[in-house]
Amino acid sequence: MDERKKGWIGLNLVDTLGPVRIRNLLKRFKEPKKVFNATISELLEIPGISRNVAERIKDFSVARLEKELSLMEEMGLSVITLEDQDYPANLKLIYAPPAVLYIQGEIKAKDRLAIAVVGTRRCSYYGRKTANSLSYELVNRGFTIVSGMARGIDTEVHKGALKAGGRTIAVLGSGLARIYPGENKNLSKEIAQSGAVISEFPLLTSPERGNFPRRNRIISGLSLGLVVIEAPNKSGALITADFALEQGREVFAIPGNVDQPTSSGTLHLIKQGAKLVTQVDDIIEELGALINLLPKKKEEQGKKRISGGLGLKEREQEIYQLLTISPRHIDEIIKESNFPASVALSALMTLELKGLVKQLPGKFYVLA
Repeated sequence: MDERKKGWIGLNLVDTLGPVRIRNLLKRFKEPKKVFNATISELLEIPGISRNVAERIKDFSVARLEKELSLMEEMGLSVITLEDQDYPANLKLIYAPPAVLYIQGEIKAKDRLAIAVVGTRRCSYYGRKTANSLSYELVNRGFTIVSGMARGIDTEVHKGALKAGGRTIAVLGSGLARIYPGENKNLSKEIAQSGAVISEFPLLTSPERGNFPRRNRIISGLSLGLVVIEAPNKSGALITADFALEQGREVFAIPGNVDQPTSSGTLHLIKQGAKLVTQVDDIIEELGALINLLPKKKEEQGKKRISGGLGLKEREQEIYQLLTISPRHIDEIIKESNFPASVALSALMTLELKGLVKQLPGKFYVLA
């Protein structure tokens, strides 16, 4: 790990120094090392930096950073910072994206096609069954499923995605060394094998109440839309829905029995304009143009397309076979093709000119 990334982790370890303050500091000092080397008076010139915060920066112990790095290595974790190219594209667009993401598992470019599904911890049998089956169906349509790995609805959401053999991302309100709830430790390991468990909090952070709203903004921020299943009026799921609306995400709600307290929150969302969902197609239809980028059925993925009649050269055919109707980043295409970047780009340009391939923003490519 390079010194610059270690510096980002160090800044994230400083108490009360959140993503907005870190952004302001780096805007002025450019590098984490220069932040730690700055004087108190220089730090006080930065918006949001009080004397107390400045003193915390100056008192930061390198030993604390070394302990964090050692624990990361022991747990086999990786870290993505806001300046890294593989930082999640959807999340980067929100207000105050996390400066640092600790990751157990792997986040992939295709995870930008993600749907968040959340709900109450105290759910009914109907809620558990709906969460599991909806997640399963969304995975079969090509989505990555994001949730918070809490008891109840969130747990069933992750289990449904895993049962479908798909990708799922769990966002924690604690550090990755403090999995919460404890009974989901084995589930977290399963999720990491076919997706990722992530957190912006230092590894030993306890699951304190104030952490969960920050966690919720990441859940919605990673996703194109948010589905709420069973939520009372005062619910973390509704906080996540508020974040989703602020971030310009689509909000969906599944109706429940009007006599049940767990339905009051979802019914309120529907009254406020959330899309009512009774089947997975309701979600896909609302997402509009993205419907054409998603596979209809999971079993259709991976089938070779016939390209012999398209008049393609050998390299163009090989690149063409790597593409699907789900966006793939140029780096992923180059890596899988084993071609030099110039060769892969040339083939993609030819395919684009022939109307076989379409380039999307962010250097993503799909079949036209």
